[in-house]
Amino acid sequence: MIDDVLVETTDKMAKAVGHTQSEFASVRTGRASPALVEKLKVDYYGTEVPLQQLAGFNVPEARLLVIQPYDKNSVKAIEKAIQNSDLGINPSNDGQVIRLSFPQLTEERRKELVKVVKHKAEEGRVAVRNLRRAARHELESLEKDGHVSSDDLERAEKELDKLTHEYVEEIDRMVQHKEHELLEV
Repeated sequence: MIDDVLVETTDKMAKAVGHTQSEFASVRTGRASPALVEKLKVDYYGTEVPLQQLAGFNVPEARLLVIQPYDKNSVKAIEKAIQNSDLGINPSNDGQVIRLSFPQLTEERRKELVKVVKHKAEEGRVAVRNLRRAARHELESLEKDGHVSSDDLERAEKELDKLTHEYVEEIDRMVQHKEHELLEV
């Protein structure tokens, strides 16, 4: 029973770290990347649809992202979604494709983005800690019901703390990497 709780918690913590990593991918670093826009919600015939379902992406050069809509009628809606996003980039379209030209990041903008990344990382750490707390409650209820001994509970809690520490460290490593990437000129 303890193993089930630990395996389930490990899986959930790995997903929380994965989610944090995907959040980091949406923070731009001066290079064009489809991850910056693929989750943008586009109002497509009255329905909110992620951009990745409406268009293909191409990065012909480091600071240029080309978005090729599958339906040419959606160009205006995609353009509007990009303008309303917090990317701070004006799209240009020729009726067929939308081009996003990413300017060089200023020092001030880089520091703002580092703060955004650190905030997203803290959210990831909190998610991991919340999973630890939920698992602890589960383990304590197993002990209360008489399914496990107090020694087993103590060992399981130590294992849980070790897992939590590993996943929080992984988030910290990702933050350092992303911060280095952002401050690199």
